[in-house]
Amino acid sequence: MPVVVVVGAQWGDEGKGAMVDTLAKEADIVVRFQGGANAGHTVIYKGKPVALHLIPSGITHEHTVCVIGNGVVVDPKALLDEIEALSSLGISITPERLKISDRAHLTLPYHRMLDAAREMAGSRLRLGTTRRGVGPTYVDKVDRVGIRVGDLKFPERLETKLRINWEHKQAFFNALPPDERPDFNAVLDELLKYAELIQPYITDTVTWLNEQADAGKRILLEGAQGTGLDVDFGTYPFVTSSNTTAGGACTGSGLPPTKINFVLGIAKAYTTRVGEGPFPTELQGEEQVKLREKGREYGATTGRPRRCGWFDAVLVRYAATVNGCTALALTKLDVLSGYPEVKICVAYRWRGEMLTTFPAESFILEEVEPVYETLPGWDEPLSECRSWEKLPANAQRFVMRLQELVGVPIATVSVGPERSCVLTKPDAPSIW
Repeated sequence: MPVVVVVGAQWGDEGKGAMVDTLAKEADIVVRFQGGANAGHTVIYKGKPVALHLIPSGITHEHTVCVIGNGVVVDPKALLDEIEALSSLGISITPERLKISDRAHLTLPYHRMLDAAREMAGSRLRLGTTRRGVGPTYVDKVDRVGIRVGDLKFPERLETKLRINWEHKQAFFNALPPDERPDFNAVLDELLKYAELIQPYITDTVTWLNEQADAGKRILLEGAQGTGLDVDFGTYPFVTSSNTTAGGACTGSGLPPTKINFVLGIAKAYTTRVGEGPFPTELQGEEQVKLREKGREYGATTGRPRRCGWFDAVLVRYAATVNGCTALALTKLDVLSGYPEVKICVAYRWRGEMLTTFPAESFILEEVEPVYETLPGWDEPLSECRSWEKLPANAQRFVMRLQELVGVPIATVSVGPERSCVLTKPDAPSIW
């Protein structure tokens, strides 16, 4: 009964999609357990990058069944667009290969409007979201007025629930200019059209997944974003609206903690972040531009340039703790080739105090000064390395120092985007 959870150990964009894509060749099932169309997981298919937003990263493997779990918020239009795009590449999308939880909540057009309105309201409210309506959908879920995927099977019930939700939004709608207000009947008609197309994929995934786990199937649980964006454990309020950590894998899939065997945290060899919020190791000026261009650090969902900085061991050690990481996968080590020195943040200095744990207060993180340890770099390009032993000595020392600081084994190191670029360390714990 091998069940593996894959989570981000930084602020997202760590390369979870590529790692899941690599692991999926040995998996039977891949499950997305939280987030929505704000996620951007890039995988390489037939030599070309493919950006996935809702459909799990195992979809390019013909033998793999993909599940959109109950913890995901599903934008039906984005989902159908993604199915069409993948189908055009020759990737099979059938009800046998894609299952959508009947308990997942739906993102509707006015959720995107609410998201955009908040982001445009001024700096005090701006969080740097992707404006995909994810946050407002989760608000409706917690406020118990949300519409779920399962409601698409019952048109009369769907109309009733939509009307309740609509009334709940009247104050917002009335504040819009008349020509910008959404039309109830138009939204309902759109939903009914989506319902016909999505119904074949709707499944009681909680029951199905537990049956598959009990039958010994290999299951990968794939998170979106990263630990630093978890609504409870991240840099609140500059976070996403769901639990991105390993605990969210259980609540977002219906698989209990007793069925999880391995938690794999994903971290870059440096750190990136998009949107607003504190970032202690962020580089400035030309240094940041250089790292961004070397790592091609632009968002898969929005194309936004990512903020870039040195590896933050305080953040990743904290992530390893709250996720209960069995091991880490380190990505993009190749990007650091050519730096004469590489830096690791080992602590924070704040108002004369040395902090070695990740504080809950964002204002403290805004004020801290990173305390760095400097290691010698390496000039050799790594993209052709196909084993741990082929890595330059200084690159190996850097990885081993990260492992020591974070406190969990680093199982794999990636030196490029292709599946063949994932190198397994000789002492790595077995994921499967």
